[in-house]
Amino acid sequence: MKTLLIVYHSRTGGTAQMARAAARGARAELEVRTRLLTAEAARAEDVLAADAYIFAAPENLGALTGRMKEFFDRAYYPVLGRIEGRRYASLICAGSDGTNAARQIARITTGWRLEPAAEPLIICTRAQTPEAILAEKTLSQEDLAACATLGEAMAAGLAAGIF
Repeated sequence: MKTLLIVYHSRTGGTAQMARAAARGARAELEVRTRLLTAEAARAEDVLAADAYIFAAPENLGALTGRMKEFFDRAYYPVLGRIEGRRYASLICAGSDGTNAARQIARITTGWRLEPAAEPLIICTRAQTPEAILAEKTLSQEDLAACATLGEAMAAGLAAGIF
């Protein structure tokens, strides 16, 4: 059985909602095992044991969050040269843009020689005040459906042997 690993970090709940929605979508494919782990819990062994990945993170101050970056720092060298060609997708929860966090994930995964399975899915919350930025997020059903569709597509690709 193939495994899809979803690794996420969330500060105010938006990214957690995105990751859980992607996992729900992926779990519709019964021939694929879906693992959902926080960035703090995920280890290099988890990355090695998976066949494809979804990396989900918020963008803070125009960059990937520290905890997600720390996951990549911990896992990077132990898996380097051992996961080439596997597919990945990324989910970004951002206040206004999200492209820099997506670009950072793309640079890291390029070093691992992973192949993107989809364009980054960026959901903008439009949080622009300190209060809105720090508040718990509630994403729309439409946004969560897009995350679920991405998870389902990743799992279907694994099940079909496309990647």
